[in-house]
Amino acid sequence: MRIELNRSSQVPLARQIYRALSDRILSGYFAKGTRLPSVRQLTRMLQVSPVTVSHALDLLEADKLITRVQGKGTFVYEAGEVEVKKEVSNSPLQFPDYLHRSQAKHYSEKPVAINFSLSAVAADLLPTRELAENLRHLAQYYPEVLAQYGEIQGDLELRQALSSYLMNEQIAVSPQEILVTNGSQQGIDLVARSFIGPGDVVVTEEPTYAAAIDVFRSRGATILSVPMDEEGMRIDRLTALTDEVTPKLIYTVPSFQSPTGKVMSLRRRKQLLGLAEDLNCLVLEDDPWSEIYYDETPPPHIKSMDHSGHVIYLKGLSKMLSPGCRIGFLIASVSILNRLITAKTNADLGNPLLNQKVILPIFQSRQITPLLKQLRAALKQRRDLAIKLLKQHAPQGVRWIIPRGGFNLWLTLPPQANTIELLDEAERHHLTFLPGSACYPNEVEWNHLRISFSQVSEEQLRTGLVELCSAIASYLAAAGSRKGTTPLF
Repeated sequence: MRIELNRSSQVPLARQIYRALSDRILSGYFAKGTRLPSVRQLTRMLQVSPVTVSHALDLLEADKLITRVQGKGTFVYEAGEVEVKKEVSNSPLQFPDYLHRSQAKHYSEKPVAINFSLSAVAADLLPTRELAENLRHLAQYYPEVLAQYGEIQGDLELRQALSSYLMNEQIAVSPQEILVTNGSQQGIDLVARSFIGPGDVVVTEEPTYAAAIDVFRSRGATILSVPMDEEGMRIDRLTALTDEVTPKLIYTVPSFQSPTGKVMSLRRRKQLLGLAEDLNCLVLEDDPWSEIYYDETPPPHIKSMDHSGHVIYLKGLSKMLSPGCRIGFLIASVSILNRLITAKTNADLGNPLLNQKVILPIFQSRQITPLLKQLRAALKQRRDLAIKLLKQHAPQGVRWIIPRGGFNLWLTLPPQANTIELLDEAERHHLTFLPGSACYPNEVEWNHLRISFSQVSEEQLRTGLVELCSAIASYLAAAGSRKGTTPLF
């Protein structure tokens, strides 16, 4: 374990240490019961005072992430309830690493019967037959595709088809301004690799997409977050923040925001673009599912209004078409895109050509439009079912945002609740969800959770939500009993 502290940051050192250790704990790098280095060891390792280390441990203990046992040490979670693991040391044999956090991976891969954590689409709703036919056609008539590398920037035919598709999205872009990526996650990583370094300030919404936090933290960025209201990111709070610091990048999911499902208004989108131009900073507009709307289309993309080149637009196709093909793309001005292509070259020398050719006919034949219409209808039905079930079965005190698009529901429990603890109860019911704490880069709120209604079948949705509501009720009742009070609902 290597922890790098930014001594010129406005974030206090104790808070940086707390964040580094909590990131690793919540990402599963430290198993329950693992003994952490002592105060003396951390003081020597980090070259800070014992008081600073003790303050950081106090913060971790207040969040119930560690337990201190007199005479034995400091342990992850409740040491008395689990087997005590070996101490984390700086031994070269353990190959010290610079990993920060990977909560998205940690929470999405739990082996349970019903997975509400993974924000994806059930296989039966995706165009697998069309893709399989495309694959068969390629194998029969164009087998040479299997023996060719693709262009690092992406297959030209696919970029041309995407350029035509984007005209419907009010984004006028040439194929030369498109970079095909290995999913949207790689797009975030390429932007971070190209433009973010240790100490650079990245601004996000609060809460935000957990896997984006993972990437920005891995670059050593200082992540500052801005709260949202019903119009999305509060630009007044962002403006006040920029009076103190100048961000290198503003990351936003303006349409059906991840994880809350909120939509940034057109007014706010224009304000954000204007502020980015004034500050001369980049905006990374992440658009995983703006086409998946249930009531009305969201406002125009920020990129569609960008005439100065400050916006990088990121689009993932995996969720709408094929997770197996893992295709996404970035749009940026040529001067910005050239640097992203360099980063892409260093990363993987380009996407597999076969994957790109498999999805190409869906765009060339304009199949994408009816496919998206079908997907919207199916997912709207599941969203409505999920809301109906919550209204019928959720305990008193549980609130949720009704999303106007996207795949997710954002639930809020009473303030004293901790959904990390609730997750243990849910797993006993053979289901999982994403704890909201994974989506906060700074001051964590522990009483939220995100569930995806798109990944499961309708039968699983019915069964799972009833079980989840039962687990929430049991947890809230038990939490109230432990505190010697009435239940938390």
